[in-house]
Amino acid sequence: MKRRRVLLALASTAMPFAATKALAAAPMVEIWKDPNCGCCQDWVKHLNRNGFATRVHDEGNTAARNRLGMPAKLGSCHTGLVGGYAIEGHVPAREMQRLLKEKPKAVGLAVPGMPVGSPGMDGPAYGDQRDPYDVLLVLADGSTRVFQSYR
Repeated sequence: MKRRRVLLALASTAMPFAATKALAAAPMVEIWKDPNCGCCQDWVKHLNRNGFATRVHDEGNTAARNRLGMPAKLGSCHTGLVGGYAIEGHVPAREMQRLLKEKPKAVGLAVPGMPVGSPGMDGPAYGDQRDPYDVLLVLADGSTRVFQSYR
């Protein structure tokens, strides 16, 4: 009986440690957004469900976009920073993971506007509607190329 209690005690301390270790290994996304924006919060939840840790600032989206070198014409409702890359708008976590793996020379990724069906714009309020959109790779000179298309 004593051995079982010791094993249970060890297991109860090991699990939080494992969860903490996994969180520490998760890429951190710093996010600037409007405090009243529901789709931004849904995008944050999407990132958390897909292996990213997040730190959210409920202000400063435009200033962050400018500071990170993201062209205003690509603007959306939130701006992020992960692994030295700017992330603008409703970029899927899958493309962010690919960006961090491939490490291209770029400012970051952008999904301009707020396309329905993109992460954060895909909740029950939108039904099954899905607009086609592109995830753009933003280069240092402000030009873009399609990183991934969603149709």
